[in-house]
Amino acid sequence: MPEPMATRIERPPYRSYAVIMATFTGGLAAAGVLGRALRRDPQCQTALDFVVLSAASFKAARTLSRDQVTSFLREPFVEGHAGDVEDEEPVHTGGMDQAIGELVTCTRCVGTWAAAGLAATQIIAPRFGRMLTWSLGAAAANDFLQASFSALTAKANRLEQAS
Repeated sequence: MPEPMATRIERPPYRSYAVIMATFTGGLAAAGVLGRALRRDPQCQTALDFVVLSAASFKAARTLSRDQVTSFLREPFVEGHAGDVEDEEPVHTGGMDQAIGELVTCTRCVGTWAAAGLAATQIIAPRFGRMLTWSLGAAAANDFLQASFSALTAKANRLEQAS
């Protein structure tokens, strides 16, 4: 006798996704209105600002979604051992906790929020926003340089051992 097919199909938490998207777009709109009220001009951004913002967004996303130091932020929304990235996955409650868990474990998703937050901060509070963005951008460059140095050292050690 064949086994019965599963009768329950889990649906993604679409309502929670909609709330998250509304929060994101509402936050951007509010930042735009506040920037206009404060007479801030976002058009003064340069290509270098975009590059630094990209690096800063990358660093913020990796830190928020992958680092041990921020595991306390992810912990309510993930199953497994928070901080052990390989073991973390979103809770499967079907509600807002699951949707937030999916958000905080996705570096691309968190990166979008980080970029929007950093860009808004640069417009609303330019000195603080620039300092924060450039600090994160420098940290991203440091990560790249550290990884490059480690890879180069490992390669040199392998070549030395082979000869």
